[in-house]
Amino acid sequence: MSDVSNIVSAGELADLFRARAWFGALEASHQDLVLATSRAERVDSGAWIARRNAPSDYWLGVHTGLLKLAIYNESGRSCTFSGVPPGGWFGEGSVIKRELRKYDVVAIQPSVVMLVPSATFHALLSASLPFSHFVIGQLNDRMGEFIASIQNHRLLDANARVAQSLAQLFNPRLYPSTDLTLAISQEELGYLTGLSRQRVNQALQALADLGILALAYNQIKVLDLDRLRQYGLDQI
Repeated sequence: MSDVSNIVSAGELADLFRARAWFGALEASHQDLVLATSRAERVDSGAWIARRNAPSDYWLGVHTGLLKLAIYNESGRSCTFSGVPPGGWFGEGSVIKRELRKYDVVAIQPSVVMLVPSATFHALLSASLPFSHFVIGQLNDRMGEFIASIQNHRLLDANARVAQSLAQLFNPRLYPSTDLTLAISQEELGYLTGLSRQRVNQALQALADLGILALAYNQIKVLDLDRLRQYGLDQI
């Protein structure tokens, strides 16, 4: 993420931040601080945004694309914790504690990533009540998401795991910009669920047969979000 040609211009950067509700709630001086110190970059699919056990120098957001939060071991095996679609922000826990990052961050689609320096984050946290409220809400919702992910992985069958992984991308507080038509491939969804592309395909077909989803090439349209959110929860 160091190629200058991939860095978003200052004018475009301001537009990206103005699209974020938390930014609009800041005082003008705090908005100026964010714009003066932050940056955004365009990254390709497969790009590493941040590394596990590296300093948590930035609070990270997604404007477009899709990132995954995962751990990779020395043999190359991975465990994915979460996907972060457009509108999502993450990493506040490690930034607050000034600790090494607990997971790798990898783009699974071409993405525009927003980076707020740790010093700016702490300045806002100390001086801005709206920002503090937003971060508290983020931490609460993120904890709920991770608990649900562990529960779903251990207790649900594959079809339900796929349904719940999709449903998590529509959390209105964590991911307010997610569109009901997701530009995501079966392989990319496999990264988020830990299932093979073939098994993901079977699950998606089952959900489509129920009228919950409509499928197209590298695209999933949610037809009934309420049913998607409830699918498989009777197994718990």
